[in-house]
Amino acid sequence: MKYIHQLEDWPLFQWDSERLTPLLAEIRYRQGRLLGRMELQGFRLGHLQEEANLVTLTAEIVKSSAIEGETLESEQVRSSIARHLGMDVGGTPQVARHIDGIVEMMLDATKNHLNPLTEDRLFGWHAALFPTGRSGMRDITVGAWRPPEADPMQVVSGSMGREKVHFEAPGAERLQDEMTAFLDWFNAPSETDPVVKAAIAHFWFVTIHPFADGNGRIARAIAEMALARADESSERYYSMSAQIEAERNEYYDRLKNGQQMTLDITRWMVWFLECLGRAIHGAQDTLAAVLRKTRLWEKANALSLNARQHAIIARLLDDFKGNLNTSKYAKLAKCSPDTALRDMRGLLDMGIFIQNPGGGRSTSYRLAEPDE
Repeated sequence: MKYIHQLEDWPLFQWDSERLTPLLAEIRYRQGRLLGRMELQGFRLGHLQEEANLVTLTAEIVKSSAIEGETLESEQVRSSIARHLGMDVGGTPQVARHIDGIVEMMLDATKNHLNPLTEDRLFGWHAALFPTGRSGMRDITVGAWRPPEADPMQVVSGSMGREKVHFEAPGAERLQDEMTAFLDWFNAPSETDPVVKAAIAHFWFVTIHPFADGNGRIARAIAEMALARADESSERYYSMSAQIEAERNEYYDRLKNGQQMTLDITRWMVWFLECLGRAIHGAQDTLAAVLRKTRLWEKANALSLNARQHAIIARLLDDFKGNLNTSKYAKLAKCSPDTALRDMRGLLDMGIFIQNPGGGRSTSYRLAEPDE
């Protein structure tokens, strides 16, 4: 069996335009609807826009690493993004160097999306991903194409000892020519829809797999770069990686199936566009949460809150699970139960908290909605 990169006409990809046309129309419709709702709700300027961009980029970076089985602390990612964007990061945690590197890569891809994608730029991204020159417990070649001793380069998923091989990438001796062709295509003006170009770029780069590690994250950064060009905006309001992570098994299956026997990548393209459509649709929930959070803080900041109350509100807005009672408040705020009860009653009187049904030992509270 031949892999796609071993076929005679590689990399002259083919796809069924008639199958893609309605999907592209649906994506453009959803993009327009999303931006229209953002305009009505005040997202296009100021703090709401910054917060929406911050939330989306955080999800993009955290989920892109999660696809590869790496868990990043979202607070560190958020702090790094905010600092790089010049936003207030008071009281945020110290950020690990490798997280800063991932953030720098994604911000370069999106904020500088109109700049050419070059070999040196990719080497810089790769070096940022692996600042110590190591991937896990092993040394790897950093900031350069993978060396011959790294071959055969097999693309796998799954835990150690239970890896699943998806395909084998081109040999190291081919990488310079392969990447030259890819970069020339990516940077050249084209009549191809930029959303379609994002799908092709993702698939093509993963197929070449030019680095010793980090290829998936860099492929998704390249796709985000192409999508920023498609949106004509460096601001990100939907996360493709968050949606891919939710559909990870299908993602790997489509990449694997696309590597075999034919240059027709229609099935991959259809899945990519459908996944993108779902990502744009799902952004409405993210933006609704941003709007709720902002309006609640506007209400809270107009009141006289103590430091404990302020910290608890922040914790409840950060995906807190379950209901809040006196003992949980005391534990989170590191105070006595009596102090916790006074704080909670104060928040109730100010309309920040709503008491849930029930009483006695089962008394609990939740954040009020902005219009409650």
